[in-house]
Amino acid sequence: MTITDSATTADISLLLIEDEEFDVRRVRNTLALFHDRIRIRDVVSNGRLALDLLAKNPDAYDVVIMDYQIAGGLMGERLIRELKRIDPSLQIIVITKMTVNVTDYQFATALLQAGAFWYCTKYPGDIEDYIYQPTDFLLGIMNGYERRLMEKEHQTSRRKLLRNIEEILAQKTLVGVSAAVVELRQQIELCAASDAPVLISGFSGTGKEIIAYNIHYRGGRKFENFVPINCGSLPSELIESELFGYEKGAFTGASARKQGLFEIADNGTLFLDEISELPMPAQVKLLRVIQDGEIEKIGRTSKVRVNVRIIAATNKNLEDEMKGKRFREDLYYRLNVVPLRVAPLRERRDDIPVLVEHFLRNFSSDMGRPIPEITSEAAAVLAAHPWPGNVRELKNVAYRLLYAGDQLITPVEARKALGTLESTSASSGTEMISFGSPDEIVPWRQIEKKTREKYFLFVRKYSASDAEAAKRLGLAPSNYYRMCKELGLKG
Repeated sequence: MTITDSATTADISLLLIEDEEFDVRRVRNTLALFHDRIRIRDVVSNGRLALDLLAKNPDAYDVVIMDYQIAGGLMGERLIRELKRIDPSLQIIVITKMTVNVTDYQFATALLQAGAFWYCTKYPGDIEDYIYQPTDFLLGIMNGYERRLMEKEHQTSRRKLLRNIEEILAQKTLVGVSAAVVELRQQIELCAASDAPVLISGFSGTGKEIIAYNIHYRGGRKFENFVPINCGSLPSELIESELFGYEKGAFTGASARKQGLFEIADNGTLFLDEISELPMPAQVKLLRVIQDGEIEKIGRTSKVRVNVRIIAATNKNLEDEMKGKRFREDLYYRLNVVPLRVAPLRERRDDIPVLVEHFLRNFSSDMGRPIPEITSEAAAVLAAHPWPGNVRELKNVAYRLLYAGDQLITPVEARKALGTLESTSASSGTEMISFGSPDEIVPWRQIEKKTREKYFLFVRKYSASDAEAAKRLGLAPSNYYRMCKELGLKG
């Protein structure tokens, strides 16, 4: 039996599941005073008809009022679960005589666990006017409607967040077909399923930060903050305040309270890149946070509890650093719960053509150009290159290939694109800069940038870390990191 109400459209639309005409009438009487706000859109006599109606138009109803015991076999908690499966935001109110014979608490618990919003005991059958106390019944419906609106808003926000996460993962794709990359993807999935600390090791430019992004945004903390920090770019005197923050008035110049990176990453993930560059005092404090889950802010007497997942990365051998007393052994074992090694590009040459195609496609799309074709001879030239700068170097070469503007990339273009980087790896580091033709004079800024880029690459190649390169260049680590970004040497 299906009955469609002919009343005008109201704010709250109801589906009534009831097989007794007498009780249908009592529900209508109970709602009569609010007919302009609440409308029974449909009445059905069994659970199957209710599911059919809801499946055809899941947005038609805000609240379901259902008898606990109805004909047709599909009733009670099972029907509630089926209704919620179709629309999780649907609010369900149960009317029943069951509480006369069973413990109210046990019955209510079973209904709520199944997904019901509220339940009420039917008035005795000799009360013809109402199914239940009218005020409470109406308030239950209105509260259910408000809860549905909040849950739908939450679902909309969640869908937007999921789309944002999908976009981030699309931009941070781990590209490759080699056995090393396939295994790495499997390890990322395992890491994402837990909150254990992860230590990623590999040469500069291999994509350690991309791996950290994937672990975070594929895991249970994906809706929380992912906070990356390059430990080598932090001046030693500012590390403590950057990581842990400070209170207003903690020292001269502290005019406002500052949140540290641990507080910003609370419930999310903190990615500590180049962890080997962290000074010993900061290593001690980091170890304490990992052990106790609490941070000590400058100027605050009590500790602040934080729940942060730690992912660290290094381009150094931390075991050698421990032997040299530059890295704490206890911190190493705290960080190295799940070790991930990223192979250099020279060990996974199957990935080179795939990466070249990936970057050319992305750059072509950004620049509004057709994707150039690479001859097999040019591909062989690229495959034979040692790639000391790994994926980061390959990305720069791909950009140079596209910037040349040729639709067919031959070995000449390939060698030309590689030549700028190859010249920087010469042992002398004193190679000449080509000034071009006297008729093609370029601005000084352009030549200056080219010279700085060559020299920065040369110094970094023969330095163990960014911090060491900065020191040899006579720069503060933060200034070195900023200048590298300006030159396009860091992402």
